[in-house]
Amino acid sequence: MHGNRIRVGIIGALGYGGGELVRILSGHPAVDLTYLSSELEANVRMSDLLPNLRGFLDVECEVYRPEAAIERCDVIFVAQHAGWAMKHAGNFLRSGVKVIDLGADYRLRCPGVYEEWYKLPHESPDLLQRAVYGLPELYKEEVAMAQLIANPGCFPTGVILALAPLLKEKLIDPETIIIDSKTGVSGAGRMAIKLDFHFPELNQSMKPYNVAVHRHTPEIEQELGRIAGRPITVSFTPHLIPVTRGILTTAYSNVIGAKWTTDEFVGLYREFYENAAFVVVLDADSYPATKHTFASNFCHIGMKYDPRTNRVVVMSAIDNLVKGMAGQAVQNLNIMCGFDERMGLDSPGICP
Repeated sequence: MHGNRIRVGIIGALGYGGGELVRILSGHPAVDLTYLSSELEANVRMSDLLPNLRGFLDVECEVYRPEAAIERCDVIFVAQHAGWAMKHAGNFLRSGVKVIDLGADYRLRCPGVYEEWYKLPHESPDLLQRAVYGLPELYKEEVAMAQLIANPGCFPTGVILALAPLLKEKLIDPETIIIDSKTGVSGAGRMAIKLDFHFPELNQSMKPYNVAVHRHTPEIEQELGRIAGRPITVSFTPHLIPVTRGILTTAYSNVIGAKWTTDEFVGLYREFYENAAFVVVLDADSYPATKHTFASNFCHIGMKYDPRTNRVVVMSAIDNLVKGMAGQAVQNLNIMCGFDERMGLDSPGICP
């Protein structure tokens, strides 16, 4: 840290998440981008591969060299595939460099669960207990003290923010939770070349995928169980929709005990998220839309109590690349470094 400025590196700077980090951090008033690397290209100008940066940022993306990253950075963002961070994070931490991992390597507390869902043996299980799950709305104090942040997955972010108040107050039956999420295609990553993601296959269509086996399922269950204070198993079905960005989550659960009204639930959520800079709880009968959070770090939450079934339906909308990934990572950076958590992120979404 130099004065009030932080030297920041991004490993994996040319993917969708890494590129979004570059876009956000290049305008951050307290950050110097001192190291950018990628496994996709070697020694190229960022603006040649991310044309949206032309006229704004003209720096080089380098071949990854750990000694250069350590020498030039106070904090490193790892925007790489699962399995990368667990090989390298320990070296960074021993050198005094803080790490924010946008991948999945430190989200799951049990290495056996990680191996089951990601089909990889965990190579640094000793770091799992040091990692802080970086959902600032719930764990801000822990994030402030962290050296290693496990940035949440995009689906879990929308799901957890939607259900946390209900589980914390024990107002719903956890065994009845059903989660339906719809995501834009950028969530697959820049290098996704499967036929499913080709324009003719995706356009004017919508379909479920990885039903009952999506890798974010154990993360959702782990964190919801942590809030509820008991093990939780959920039904989670993601869907691919023909948009670039955004996740809309709809979660259903049976209400315990006395009947509520939608207005009462809205009041509960507003009190719960009173100090959450990026959570907006909508009025009764107003529902979130992915367009309204496009390119922003905000999460919009709406809800409806159905007295006929005694269920509450909670909906959340986020931008999967911002609040679901890079923006949340920057929010964590701000908290770790003692900045206002809104720094570099305090802009509304783009509409229309």
